[in-house]
Amino acid sequence: MSLSLLVFYGSYRETRAGIRLADYCVRTLSERGHAAELIDARAVGLPMLDKRLSDYEPGTAPAAMTALADKISAADGFVFVTGEYNSGLQPGLKNLIDHYYKEWRRRPAGIVSYSAGRMAGARSSYAWHPTLTTLGIAVIPATIAVGAITDSLDSASQPTGPGGEALARSFPGFADELEWWASAVKTKREQD
Repeated sequence: MSLSLLVFYGSYRETRAGIRLADYCVRTLSERGHAAELIDARAVGLPMLDKRLSDYEPGTAPAAMTALADKISAADGFVFVTGEYNSGLQPGLKNLIDHYYKEWRRRPAGIVSYSAGRMAGARSSYAWHPTLTTLGIAVIPATIAVGAITDSLDSASQPTGPGGEALARSFPGFADELEWWASAVKTKREQD
């Protein structure tokens, strides 16, 4: 079953090594037959949260906010590619997510974390669980954590070295789990 999957990435830094991992996720999910799309928070360019989409009168929300809401509502599942900032959440990604509420409900998501060091964004991954669950997202049990990001994926988002080999080995199991949950949700949504 082909799925519509959105891959979210939220770094605003000038040199963004994590975009390699986001691109890898999009490419690999697409190769598995899915309509995978990168949603880059920096490119979307939402302002710092003042009003959620639901706070606007109908037809008055910024066009970029409304367009993304439509994509989120139509998606079968999500992947959040997140770096670790001071042992916590990536602020650009958190800001994007907080602009929406009901649009997220009843869909699964996988978390793929990374860092420049050996912790591989693990603390960020754990911090996302309660945030995403509060929004009605079912976080799948499988996760991916990539340390030494610039040694694990080259500038063309191809796995390199031991970290890249570990990513290539673990991603199919992660994708299988996401596909199972997203397929179940898609089937149920089509019945409703």
